[in-house]
Amino acid sequence: MSIPQVPDASGQETTVELTVIATSDLHVHVLGFDYFRNRKSGNFGFARLASAIAAIRATSANCLVLDNGDLLQGNPLGDYLAEKGWDEGALHPLIAAMNHAGYDAATIGNHDFSHGIAHLRKALEGAAHPVVSTNLVGGDLPILPHLMLRRHLTDSRGCRHEIRIGILGFLPPQTTEWEPELQGRIRIDDILGSAQRGIATLKREGADLIIALAHSGIGAPDPVPGMENAATALAALPGIDLIVAGHTHRLFPAAEHPDGPGIDPLRGTLAGKPCVMPGFWGSHLGVFRLKLKPAQTALHRWQISAFHASLEPAAGHDEDRAVRRLAVSAHRGTLRHLRQPIGLTATRMHSFFTALGHDAGLALVCEAQRRHVRALLHGSRWAGMPILSAASAFRSGGRGGPEHYTDIPPGPLCLRGLSDLYVFPNRVCAVRIDGRALSLWLEISASMFRQITPGRDDQDLLDPDFPSYNFDLISGLTYEIDLSAAPRHAPDGKLIAPGSRRVHGLRYRGMPVAPDDAFVLATNSYRLSANGVFASVTTDCPLLLDGGMRSRDALRRHVESPEGVAPLPDLGLRFRPLGGTGLRFQTSPRAVTEIDALPFPARTLGLQKNGFLQLRLTL
Repeated sequence: MSIPQVPDASGQETTVELTVIATSDLHVHVLGFDYFRNRKSGNFGFARLASAIAAIRATSANCLVLDNGDLLQGNPLGDYLAEKGWDEGALHPLIAAMNHAGYDAATIGNHDFSHGIAHLRKALEGAAHPVVSTNLVGGDLPILPHLMLRRHLTDSRGCRHEIRIGILGFLPPQTTEWEPELQGRIRIDDILGSAQRGIATLKREGADLIIALAHSGIGAPDPVPGMENAATALAALPGIDLIVAGHTHRLFPAAEHPDGPGIDPLRGTLAGKPCVMPGFWGSHLGVFRLKLKPAQTALHRWQISAFHASLEPAAGHDEDRAVRRLAVSAHRGTLRHLRQPIGLTATRMHSFFTALGHDAGLALVCEAQRRHVRALLHGSRWAGMPILSAASAFRSGGRGGPEHYTDIPPGPLCLRGLSDLYVFPNRVCAVRIDGRALSLWLEISASMFRQITPGRDDQDLLDPDFPSYNFDLISGLTYEIDLSAAPRHAPDGKLIAPGSRRVHGLRYRGMPVAPDDAFVLATNSYRLSANGVFASVTTDCPLLLDGGMRSRDALRRHVESPEGVAPLPDLGLRFRPLGGTGLRFQTSPRAVTEIDALPFPARTLGLQKNGFLQLRLTL
């Protein structure tokens, strides 16, 4: 991306260096504290990033700080603030912390709507920086469709130059489907069409650079109307100079990130444009170091002549003391709130083996959903139908790392445990479903497993690109998965092997399930999104209940009983034997005491460099 160097009147080359810092998917992690395990963590939290931002500022003459959305939901602190609010005249702790760090601009993500428009509006009204969302229409929010930052930057000789930096912001169009209460109140347009209009506007206003804050994942380069993960296609648009991606919680640039058309995970580019995606929960900063030189075109006064895109981890930085002071009151209130006892469990509930169909906590969630749906259907024409219940584990390793697992000991069950079992504010829903659709639903989930060659040892069981939250287990059924067959679906739900069949022997209460057998399936509002990975199934399933109750509230009602709960971990999944084939499976180091509970031979292979415990499973 180099251009000819342009000398000034003295014959010297004019160069302006600009550092752009970006955060994304903070999810209310102001402090480095794991509320689920009730302990501090040195690996994440905005308080550490604030120290890193200050350190970069100290060595950079010209600096911008931007955020890419999903600020206000995602941990118990966020839930506590949404329920209790904050004092009149005060600020949301994360917004106050961002004000302290001196942000220049931000956008919003889909989860910023999870606690409602009023909550979002109140939080953003306290922001000292402008907030931009280019494809959002309506909502009466303090948000701009586009933004022009005029900054006077110092060049290599100490001279000042005005540089006009345009900011666009985007969130997934699917947000109104994931949060149905938004329908009729706001509209979220296609990312690429909105970007083209925003680019044209900023160019007319004289933008020298345009930065896209894309709360959107790194997907295919070919534009598709309404695409959720549009960062690569967005980067290909003429006029976009930098991309901040997010939403999918990945790290970019990173050697571990998949490459593909237009994607260079080592250089940190999409369609040749610099890009960062800085993880989640405040695990990393994204950092662009740019060199700008006068442009030799009529359209630009300045142009990027060189760049370096990188990530700066939170680990290794001390927490900013001012940020800690801003958050301490809400933090302590959250801890008190989470200590409230609500029931008893006779079973240790962990998600170490969810992918193997073994998860007592998920079984408890399924029981709560089934009980709630049964009560609401009482007296209706569907009351006599068998009720199944589908759920997925939100905390079962993956990109979250080796500590990202549910682990609730037997004994008193507090609100902390409920927050651990059900992280997101989804609602309980129910659909009518037949045996054929159930089989297809399970085929999508079974695509999380790699295709296995029988007789060849040391094959990895799981596809790392398949998110665990898209792996549903359906309580009330038993079935067998043939791992030697190809996955029917890609991680994004796209049908890739229509002739493949992995799910066999589907039974309900010991009896075979016929294609036209009818059931009620309890699930959640997110799962019924028209653009989700299960959309090919759910669009043909009549909606019976679109309940107003949050899934976590239904779970709380279920466990609030004097006799307590004792869920069994078996959720009906079986693997077809593969003649003693050995498979590698990564899980939490804490799983070492639970291996004997598995229904097939397993032994430990030790801790891996990434912190996970590796097991060898024999099928």
